[in-house]
Amino acid sequence: MGSGVQIRGVNYGLKQKIWTTISIVAVITIIFGTGLTYYLYEKFYVEKQKEILIMQGEELKKFYHQAANKTEFNKRVKWTDESSDAKVIFTEDPMLLSAGIPYEEFADNSLITFDERQKLLAGKKVIFIREHPRFHQDILAVTIPLLKNGQLAGALFLYMPLADVYEPFKSIRPVLILSLIVLLIIVLWLGHKMTNRLIKPLKEMEAISKKMSQGDFSKRIEVQQSDEVGNLAASFNTLASSLEAVDQKRREFLQNVSHELRTPLSYMKGYTEAILDGVAGDTAAVEKYVTIIHNETDRMQRLVHDLLDLAQLEDDSYPMRNEPLPFAQLITDVVDRFELTASQKGIQLIQNLDDEIIVNGDSDRLEQVVSNLLANAFRYTPPGKPIQITLMKERMTAVLRIQDSGPGIPKEELPKVIERFYRVDHARTRKEGGTGLGLAIVYQIVKKHHGEFLIDSDIGCGTTVMVKLPLFVG
Repeated sequence: MGSGVQIRGVNYGLKQKIWTTISIVAVITIIFGTGLTYYLYEKFYVEKQKEILIMQGEELKKFYHQAANKTEFNKRVKWTDESSDAKVIFTEDPMLLSAGIPYEEFADNSLITFDERQKLLAGKKVIFIREHPRFHQDILAVTIPLLKNGQLAGALFLYMPLADVYEPFKSIRPVLILSLIVLLIIVLWLGHKMTNRLIKPLKEMEAISKKMSQGDFSKRIEVQQSDEVGNLAASFNTLASSLEAVDQKRREFLQNVSHELRTPLSYMKGYTEAILDGVAGDTAAVEKYVTIIHNETDRMQRLVHDLLDLAQLEDDSYPMRNEPLPFAQLITDVVDRFELTASQKGIQLIQNLDDEIIVNGDSDRLEQVVSNLLANAFRYTPPGKPIQITLMKERMTAVLRIQDSGPGIPKEELPKVIERFYRVDHARTRKEGGTGLGLAIVYQIVKKHHGEFLIDSDIGCGTTVMVKLPLFVG
């Protein structure tokens, strides 16, 4: 039929499944509890009545052998019959028990069967539950044999209707039934509350996840419980916050890239059209325009290179070489490349490097760190001012400190300077050709070297950047 066909029917959700399960378990439990109550009542109470009948019969049997005469014994039998719940029949002819004669209530019916009479002849008690032949109701009966000289001389027949046995249970039956109904209602109510409490966060997650799939990460789940479902809701909120932050950074990144590319592209388009339209005029003007286009192309190239660099560094799987490096020599090599720029700007480079410091790392990436930091220092240091470069050892850490003589950065801006495209002075940075990615790249490289990158600055006091790297342990 194809994957597009949808079968319509009853769709049992998690709430319905839990509710149905609770209801079934509650009903089964109550039915089982009721049956168990009847069983235990019959097991213990009816058994107790059997024991009472046997005890009365044994007492009469004992008195039978102790009585002075038959009249005294018959009085005792009569007294037992009238004072207890049991009916007592005494006969000296056990055949009468088998025939049912002359006992009126058992007329035309035998009290005991032939097999039971054989047990009596063997001196054994006979206990049974059987339907009353006249009133058609079950009776509990005990027959005690009376032996003389090893021969059956008589029998005691004690019995009571089971209706009398169950009578005490009937009085509590309405209370029991009412209690079971109330219990069932309470269980179902609690099950309903518990199901709603369990399902509500899940339904909220379902609704919010649909909004998240549409790009809306602003919704959150109200966490009101501290169990596994509450922890799941809290984790879901954390995930939503993380996705919202990622989405926000993505939007900012796209805006920043668009903004950074818009300026050079507009320059290139404008000056190219000027050349093509002949507006440039003489060769000197054309050369000037081509130089501007070339500079803007170079700026775009650096931007794309830095973006690719940063994307690679932010990937956890990016390979980083780990080899022992003389850190002071690496810094000196980078500083040498800035000597010409320093002399042209009249900037004095003051170096104080510990030549014995060895670190583990990737030489190309650490050169990029020093180069980016020096480039930033040169960009903000006025002509004639110094830049101080210090490398020293602090316990098991190598500390590189580069201090410029620039205008400084406000304290509240410091946490933001390692963000992509962040500029304290937008106009000046663009004029000097920075991409706004240098410190972000430095931060990622230092992080991958298990180091620490710190910035300290204040308005009018210059800026000091510090890179702390673990020392090489041979």
